[in-house]
Amino acid sequence: MPKVKSNSTATAIAPKREHGTSVVSALKQVRELIVHGKLSPGTWILEEELAKRLHLSRTPTRAALQWLQQEGYIREHRTATRARMIVAPLTKEDAKELYSVIGRLEGLAGRITAALPKSERMVVVNQLKSLNQQLAEVKLDASKHGEIFDLDRNFHRLVVESGAGPRLQSWHQTVEPQVERYWRLYANSMLINFQFSINEHNDIIRALVAGDADQVERSLQVNWENGCERLGHIIDIFGERGSW
Repeated sequence: MPKVKSNSTATAIAPKREHGTSVVSALKQVRELIVHGKLSPGTWILEEELAKRLHLSRTPTRAALQWLQQEGYIREHRTATRARMIVAPLTKEDAKELYSVIGRLEGLAGRITAALPKSERMVVVNQLKSLNQQLAEVKLDASKHGEIFDLDRNFHRLVVESGAGPRLQSWHQTVEPQVERYWRLYANSMLINFQFSINEHNDIIRALVAGDADQVERSLQVNWENGCERLGHIIDIFGERGSW
C-alpha cells in the first residue's frame, strides 16, 4: 500500500513557493517606485521601512534589493563608518551607456524586421506610421503630454517585437526600464525638442519601407544617440540627480 505524504511535506513546500512569489512582487514594486521617481535617485534605502511599505517581510525585500543592485537600479554607498544601499543616481555617464546599449539592441531587432517579407513588413510600417502620427498630434496638445511616453515606447517596442527573438527581447526588457527612469524624471524638459525624435522615427520608417537593414539599424541607433545628447544638455542644466 503506497504511503501517504504527511502534511509536514506540503507545509514545507508552501513557504518556498510563497517566498518566491513575494520576491517577484517586491522586485516589481520596488523597480516601479524607482522608475517612476517615487524612490528618488540618491535616496537611502532602509530595508525595514521598505518592507513595511510593500507589506512584505524583510527576507523577500532583501532578495529583491540584491537583484535590483545587479540590474543597476540600486548601488552600495560606503562611508568611513558604514555601507548602505541607495537608489542609483542619474548621471550622464550612466545615460550614455544605457542609451548606447538599447540603441544596439533595437538596431539588431530592426535588421531582422527589415528582412521580413514585404507584406509582413508593411503591416509593421503602417502601425509605426500610426503611432508616430499620434505622437505628432499629442505633442501639440498640452493636456495629452502624459501620453507621449507610452506612444514613444510602443513605437520602439513594436520594432523589437516584430524582429527580435526571445533572448534579444529579454535583454531589451531588462534595459528599457532603466532608460525609462531618465525619460520620466526629465520628461517635461525633454518635450521641448521632441519633434526631433518624431523626425528620426520617420527615418526609421522610410528605411523599413525600403527594406534597408543597414539603414534601419543605423537610424535606430541615431535616434538613441541623439536622444542621449538632448538628455545630456538637460542634465547639464538641472544636474545629475542623486549624485554624491
